[in-house]
Amino acid sequence: MASTSRTTSLQVQPPRYGNLITVLSIDGGGIRGIIPGVLLTYLESQLQERDGEDARLADYFDVIAGTSTGGLITAMLAAPDENNRPLFAAKDIVPFYLDNCPKIFPQSRGLCASVTDLVKVLIGPKYDGKYRHKLIRDIVGDKRLSQTLTNVVIPTFDIKKLLPVIFSSYQVSSYPVKNAQLSDICIGTSAAPTYFPAYYFENHQQGKTEEFNLIDGGVAANNPALVAISEVTKQIMRKNPDFSEVPPMELYKRFLLITLGTGSNKIELKYSAKMASKWGILSWLYDDGSSPLLNCYNKASSEMVDYHNCVVFQALQSENNYLRIDEDTLTGNLSSVDKATNENLENLMEVGKQLLKKQVSRVNVDTGLYEPVENEGTNEEALQRFAKLLSDEKKYRESKSPRPKTK
Repeated sequence: MASTSRTTSLQVQPPRYGNLITVLSIDGGGIRGIIPGVLLTYLESQLQERDGEDARLADYFDVIAGTSTGGLITAMLAAPDENNRPLFAAKDIVPFYLDNCPKIFPQSRGLCASVTDLVKVLIGPKYDGKYRHKLIRDIVGDKRLSQTLTNVVIPTFDIKKLLPVIFSSYQVSSYPVKNAQLSDICIGTSAAPTYFPAYYFENHQQGKTEEFNLIDGGVAANNPALVAISEVTKQIMRKNPDFSEVPPMELYKRFLLITLGTGSNKIELKYSAKMASKWGILSWLYDDGSSPLLNCYNKASSEMVDYHNCVVFQALQSENNYLRIDEDTLTGNLSSVDKATNENLENLMEVGKQLLKKQVSRVNVDTGLYEPVENEGTNEEALQRFAKLLSDEKKYRESKSPRPKTK
């Protein structure tokens, strides 16, 4: 499904042969990436039931977007292995998190653990990130953005330029310096302030050099769905041959968008104006093991994108092509981005499984809370329906594309 400027061995044909523009988006959220990992495992299993055990998510989506931990999952799903197939099947994501999160986020122990964590935050990042760097480099090696098996969009934020930097497959031909190694992109998008060091690297491409000073993409777009849609929209405006001409008002009617959150805590109210009115910089940066400031930034970013998508998809009567799955009732350690105990990681896996059984919900644009949608069934049933749409679209494209010439 990659654009014509990129090479791919996938047999899936580009959007110009189809009816839909398919997008998968994965939020940031640290260890809570386990939750979308469970959902993606189920979605891919439904595709495999229809199209065979070799089916992978990258075979079905024109774009996979991810921020922070979602950016890492994006690379896992879209980077090629030695056979030019995705490095990871979706079912491998959760075991990967269970195995590696305790080493990425080593926990302080003992009676003074909270004091130790506070001291760490005061004098530098809570974690040095060395294991994370090595792990990511071991996974994707020296593969670059241009080599992904479908288009990917991964937001970061450059603290020297004070600008978001979007690493997008669609921008590689126009901005070759953004054709960075996936390892550098993943390390940059997951460099959460106060948790990990900011990340610097230089990229040299086609005689040009650019430096990047990156922190977590969640400060700009924790929910990258709208960024992905904007990248596709620009390609349509620029007459990318992969896309047929689509009138602006018809654009959202062609999008099939699945966007997966990593959970949050909107029911158990942790902060209040009365509390925050007494806070100084330290309290905003650290409270009971988390960062209120980052929590507010990340959640506000995700919610605004969902709000926008809900309004636009509903206004254009295409809400059946939009599926947002998230959990807003996490409490205690479940809402942490770094409480990587075995117990908490296992509990997050159970949250994902329970979320499959919950009724499809959409955000109420007036209250900001998720409400069940009548006659939509469970999230599990919704993913079954979307799997059928994705499978049908793939087969339709293949039937409409020119057959390769044979000797």
